[in-house]
Amino acid sequence: MNILTGMEAVRDRMPLARLARELGITRGAVAQWDRVPAERIGEVAHVTGIPVERLRPDLFAKQEGLAS
Repeated sequence: MNILTGMEAVRDRMPLARLARELGITRGAVAQWDRVPAERIGEVAHVTGIPVERLRPDLFAKQEGLAS
């Protein structure tokens, strides 16, 4: 099973027009994103319910093997 990440996960979860409306920006602005902008990551995670680690694995990679 392949887990979707980034904008693919967002598109699978909801239409870009709905995400844009929830964020208070235009659909065109969202459509230009190759990846979720770092400054929008919290908002997008909240609206979509997708964890930040899946939205931007390059910024929020899970670190395994670390003691808590």
